[in-house]
Amino acid sequence: MENYLHRAGFGDIHEKVVAGERLSIADGLRLYSTNEILALGYLADLVRRRKNGDKAYFIYNQHINYSNICSNLCKFCAFGRDAQSPLAFQLSVADVRAKVRERLGEPITEIHMVGGIHPELPFDYYLELLQAIAEERPGVHIQAFTCVEIAHLAERAGRSVEETLRLLQGAGLGSLPGGGAEVFSPRIRQLTCEKKISGEAWLEIAKTAHRLGLRSNATMLYGHLETLDERLEHLDALRRTQDESGGFLAFIPLAFHPKNTEMAQLPGPSGLDDLKNIAVARLMLDNFPHIKAYWVMIGPQLAQIALSFGADDMDGTVKEEVITHMAGAQTAQAMGSRTLVRLIREAGRIPVERDTLYNVITEHAA
Repeated sequence: MENYLHRAGFGDIHEKVVAGERLSIADGLRLYSTNEILALGYLADLVRRRKNGDKAYFIYNQHINYSNICSNLCKFCAFGRDAQSPLAFQLSVADVRAKVRERLGEPITEIHMVGGIHPELPFDYYLELLQAIAEERPGVHIQAFTCVEIAHLAERAGRSVEETLRLLQGAGLGSLPGGGAEVFSPRIRQLTCEKKISGEAWLEIAKTAHRLGLRSNATMLYGHLETLDERLEHLDALRRTQDESGGFLAFIPLAFHPKNTEMAQLPGPSGLDDLKNIAVARLMLDNFPHIKAYWVMIGPQLAQIALSFGADDMDGTVKEEVITHMAGAQTAQAMGSRTLVRLIREAGRIPVERDTLYNVITEHAA
């Protein structure tokens, strides 16, 4: 294998990986630019094994989207709607209670809740949502509200981000999801989501959450207008933030789905690009404990393969994913835990059911 890595031009990077040295942005550019996908996968797999052995994680979770009414209306998004749109929706607190009750018979450990940047909902609505979920399902971990939503909620509350997060914590918030990061590049944000908070603001909110003891995830939306350099700048910004705060649980590369968006003319990423993003992320984000292969975005078959390209997590049962499916995703909206266990076993990994914070619930025999 060492001879192959040298022929692929990665002998020096292999030495760095084996020694546990941090890769440079220039190293990352070489990795992204290669056609030697098996060499890239081998290098990423070395890091995966070092950090997580042969364990591959999943969670029994439920997704709830409280509203798609949004004042940002990003060009890459098929989910957000103007309030006057016939496809706009907004759940009441009672509606959210009902969605939680519908699945009380299932062993759900996490409720994942996000929505649009609603221009009119009062801050108390968001507190009531959290309180209602906690009342209906005591002990469940609530992962809710992206950093973009937190900025909006602070504005609605007339409070600082820190004060807003403390109030949300008091109502039941357990952690933040990783959405809204997109690509941090100001050029990309101006072209695709000019009304969204800046990349710097997203990172500051994440750091504030981490200081308060709230863990979070991080994402990158790839496969649209961004360059490889912009992807690497994004990864480097996350890496530097993790050096400072240590609060990120996992990185989730999100494949752009163009259907029903204002960028529908773009082809979206290929399967090869999907694997490259997972592998390069695993190699560049040396201080992130976990890399997800989000099966909703890339499909369960490719997610299986990704478990040999640096990923150690397939996310979860999801239970009614909406956002990606409005952009034309052909995957199922939910997946049974038995299916996840089977897919992980077939990939040669040990299936481990986890909670949000990666505490082990059940380790299934290989």
